[in-house]
Amino acid sequence: MRLTVLGSAASYPDAGRACAGHLVTADGARVLMDCGNGVLANLGRVTDPTTLDAVFITHGHTDHFADLYALQAALRYAPAGALPPLPLYLPAGLFDRIASVLSVRGAQELAEAFEVRPLKEGEPVRVGGLCVTPRRVDHVDPTYALVAESDDLRLVYTSDTAYGAAALETARGAQVLLAEATLPPAYAGRAAHMTPAEAGDLAREADAGTLVLTHLWPTVDRAAAAREAGERFGGRVIVADELETIDIDR
Repeated sequence: MRLTVLGSAASYPDAGRACAGHLVTADGARVLMDCGNGVLANLGRVTDPTTLDAVFITHGHTDHFADLYALQAALRYAPAGALPPLPLYLPAGLFDRIASVLSVRGAQELAEAFEVRPLKEGEPVRVGGLCVTPRRVDHVDPTYALVAESDDLRLVYTSDTAYGAAALETARGAQVLLAEATLPPAYAGRAAHMTPAEAGDLAREADAGTLVLTHLWPTVDRAAAAREAGERFGGRVIVADELETIDIDR
């Protein structure tokens, strides 16, 4: 299994970065986890966006889905003609909200580009040899973390979440924990997000193998974030960087 970071910034993309987006590949399957601002441009640097097998959107904040509009254009207006609908998994009702800002024709084209399937708590989704299970976490209602498994390998993507029991239960035993670390230390507890130190605590308590920090506020000092998380975790810490690849192994 391989993780490729496509977007690591929180809320808005700072220079050279994109918002939430991560490509997970395993056994030939290509799955996109979140599709925020700027993700499609980075995706196109590592694979043809029209060859994705599925897209998962974790919740209804625009920095996690804004580039779905661009992806639908790639699918609908391919030079050889419109491609078959791409499976799109997201919280129930969110697709209608995404389409609501479009014209009638635009909403129809968006619907034609995707095969919409609702995420359900604890219900596994199989994409080729990859199994993705959504788990509710503490952010907006609903928000799903995603647990990706293949050949006894386990990647957990927290999406956006506060530190707590839901995140911990989801993160347990991950070879790679891809955890949000949005908040500077001074802002701990002021929003439903984690600080780097809290992400480190989560990784330690979950007995994770490697901690990858993502969804960092653009002004956060990334080197300091790595230190803060590492002091709490005591294991390998990576700060996500656009187009970085991380192999998940035992």
